[in-house]
Amino acid sequence: MFSKTLRKNTYGYLFIAPFFIIFLVFGLYPIMYSFYLSFTDWDGFTNPTIVGVENYLRLFGDFFFYKSLFNTLVIWIVSVIPQLTVSLVLAVVLHEKFVKGKSIFRAVFFFPNIVTAASLGLLVALIFSWQTGSFNQFLIAIGMIDDPIQWTDMPNFMRGLVSSILFWQYFGYSMIIYIAGLQGISRDLLEAAEIDGASKVRVFFSITLPLLKPIILFQVVTSIIGGMQIFDQPYALTDGSGQPDNSTLTSVMYLYETAFTRYQYGYGSAIAFGLFLVIVVFSIISFATMNARTKSEQK
Repeated sequence: MFSKTLRKNTYGYLFIAPFFIIFLVFGLYPIMYSFYLSFTDWDGFTNPTIVGVENYLRLFGDFFFYKSLFNTLVIWIVSVIPQLTVSLVLAVVLHEKFVKGKSIFRAVFFFPNIVTAASLGLLVALIFSWQTGSFNQFLIAIGMIDDPIQWTDMPNFMRGLVSSILFWQYFGYSMIIYIAGLQGISRDLLEAAEIDGASKVRVFFSITLPLLKPIILFQVVTSIIGGMQIFDQPYALTDGSGQPDNSTLTSVMYLYETAFTRYQYGYGSAIAFGLFLVIVVFSIISFATMNARTKSEQK
């Protein structure tokens, strides 16, 4: 009996072993090695030189790091608020029984998430190109402007453009997550409230929304983690320049430029862990805020 149990346990370890081996080799080891590199000065060719916390001290006074962090936060906030709001509204509408063709609408709204981020950035760059962009050509054709506009010279416009790409690409994914959460809410609760005379708006704010708070928290935290790592869209849109005036230079773009263009791998690793700490702080704030609201409502 004991040998059979031991044999079953051995088979279980064998089945899960590939995942842990791959994670250790391609996940944990690179993380630990990057942490080691953050305390060194290394150009990728010579032997790393230990410099202690010098890279982190440099990071705290780095204007471009704060600039890239500010850009990332602005782009994330402008994209995530309409993204989570619109996707929630669409999820509620498509969850109603009277809506026909739900599967078609869900597939259409989810489709942008399938397209690669770099392709979207390149496509939008071609649309808003100064000389040959279709947007300028359209405005000239309808008589709104006489000469093409250099859209890439407008910092706020470019930030908004990146945010729009992010919104369009991910609102369908958020909608699917909300729909999954709505399907987990008992119909009996909603029907009982409607029988008592509650309107659909009252049912949404009094029953549906409170029960969706775990899903909303999940959406916020995952959007923070993903939003703080924005790279593909602004890189493809500006050809990696981050222009104009470094307005689309995100934290990961700055990390990439530092490590793989300037070959400052030690400082690039410090930027990575600095960004990691920022993500952790914002995630903790989100958890704390949601828990505080839940406790206040329970009282």
